[in-house]
Amino acid sequence: MVADNIRKYRSERGISQQDFALMIDMDRSYFGAVERGERNISIDNLERIANGLNIAPSILLIGIEAGKAQELPDRSRS
Repeated sequence: MVADNIRKYRSERGISQQDFALMIDMDRSYFGAVERGERNISIDNLERIANGLNIAPSILLIGIEAGKAQELPDRSRS
């Protein structure tokens, strides 16, 4: 579920795995493995990914539909 949520939110933003990994200063191969559900993820890295996606970390832990109400406002437009 976490991997699916990460992939969904990253794809919605039109960012490649490589560009996103660079953006959040994470190894691309590690990020790809996390997104495919092949690697476990630490709370610190979950938070780093959520911050890069501009969402609360809890959204990545719950079902996609339940998370829609918890998306953070887009800070880049402020």
